[in-house]
Amino acid sequence: AQPDAIAVVYEEQRISYGELNRRANQLAHQLLALGVRPDDRVALFVERSIDMVAGLLGILKAGAAYVPLDTAYPAERLAYMLADCAPVALLTQIALQASLPPAEMPVLLLDRPDSAADALPATNPEVPALTSRHLAYVIYTSGSTGMPKGVMVEHRNVIQLVVNEPCVRITAHDKMAYCANPAFDASTWEIWGGLLNGSRLVIVPEQVLLEPRAFSQLLNREAVTILQLTAGLFRQYIDSMASTFCGLHYLLFGGDRSDLHSVLKLYKHNSPRNLIHTYGPTETIAFTTTYALTEASLQMGVLPIGSPIANTRAYILDARQQPVPLGVSGELYIAGAGVARGYLNRPELTAERFLADPFSTDSQARMYKTGDLGRWLPDGTIEYLGRNDFQVKIRGFRIELGEIEAHLAACHGVREALVLAREDNPGDKRLVAYLLAQSGAVLDAATLRTALAGLLPDYMVPAAFVTLDSFPLTPNGKLDRQALPAPDRDAVVTRSYEAPQGDVETAIAAIWQELLGIERVGRHDHFFELGGHS
Repeated sequence: AQPDAIAVVYEEQRISYGELNRRANQLAHQLLALGVRPDDRVALFVERSIDMVAGLLGILKAGAAYVPLDTAYPAERLAYMLADCAPVALLTQIALQASLPPAEMPVLLLDRPDSAADALPATNPEVPALTSRHLAYVIYTSGSTGMPKGVMVEHRNVIQLVVNEPCVRITAHDKMAYCANPAFDASTWEIWGGLLNGSRLVIVPEQVLLEPRAFSQLLNREAVTILQLTAGLFRQYIDSMASTFCGLHYLLFGGDRSDLHSVLKLYKHNSPRNLIHTYGPTETIAFTTTYALTEASLQMGVLPIGSPIANTRAYILDARQQPVPLGVSGELYIAGAGVARGYLNRPELTAERFLADPFSTDSQARMYKTGDLGRWLPDGTIEYLGRNDFQVKIRGFRIELGEIEAHLAACHGVREALVLAREDNPGDKRLVAYLLAQSGAVLDAATLRTALAGLLPDYMVPAAFVTLDSFPLTPNGKLDRQALPAPDRDAVVTRSYEAPQGDVETAIAAIWQELLGIERVGRHDHFFELGGHS
């Protein structure tokens, strides 16, 4: 883009490419004066703003890697991440200083005028040792041990994503919405996909993103042409923002399990010029497969995650890491230029998940073991089938939750289904189904249980069926399983109440109440329908 072209818009503020570059260059020289070298980490603790974008660019120009920290994280989590990544400096804003744990490293304030910084050169710094194999950023994701793990992403990984995606042609005439939290890997494509292709970046504050009317007004006012949303926000906003969506050149959605019903609903209103379903874990940079939807493709009856983007390979392998036949479920592995370096300070986990690629002639090639299940469809695209760690074991039975979800989704009136194994009482693990109803439908636990009982063995039929208005989401817009409510009495199958009669029935009812944790048991209630098991 030309230096005088608008690079970033935030509320009433606008900054040109030339001014953004100048601010980033001066920050880079500040960091270099502190002794920053390639592969050093610089932590960034800022709200979404022009300061944030200038800070990210300045860190990269200095040859360092940025480590974005979510300003909503608790102090204990922030302290762990700072200790783990050992940054050489920390960039923040005046109002956020009090939220930071004590830090040993130098702290630079991005929103405080610094006369010394103004005296620094505004030219691009020279970092002769910097190569595409050095770190661009470290983003922390949830860890199975309960502590977050840092994914190390190199410059070449980022360039692979923002330059090589044939489904999305970003030009200097486009206006890209930047919605993602900087600590979420979707921000990689939004920020650098926009700026490196010369488009205008429109920053969407979090409070605006979560309010559909304000969000629509912003997108319309700034004439945004490209928008990326998590699957959760996409589902929630189809009704309230359909007219805005239909005015976009590109609408991308993914980052969590998506459903065909939502897409069909959008097509009833019309659709954006290009509607693209995306898939990709943080370890392979934002998204690695894409599927451009058309009215014809909707007739397939499934919503694929598509095929790999350029310089990327996808394998679906069995337990012996051998390719599975067409249509057979297996674990999804991603290979190619987007595979990250590994996990920071976690060599054992890196060795477990980042493996040598046996299907490449390059001896250095690696593939990432995603833990996701999929299968090849006849048209060469991939259907996502859920997580392999969503397999649970209850009372000796191994259960694939995705199988139950698929049967529930096919039940009359069900728009979307999610099944979890809950252990609200120690030692008592039960399957609980969480459901979204189709418009106008009323879901009944007894009807759903009867439908599933004819398709699944007893041990796979959920003990409770909870209907929600919407699924809870994390700040990043992904499904928040921890926030799903415990089932109440309305979620289990109950019969018309008639009080127990006689000493035996009264005693049995009392035992069931205590065992199942329910307030009232009638003489016609069924132990297994109430969530009991043998």
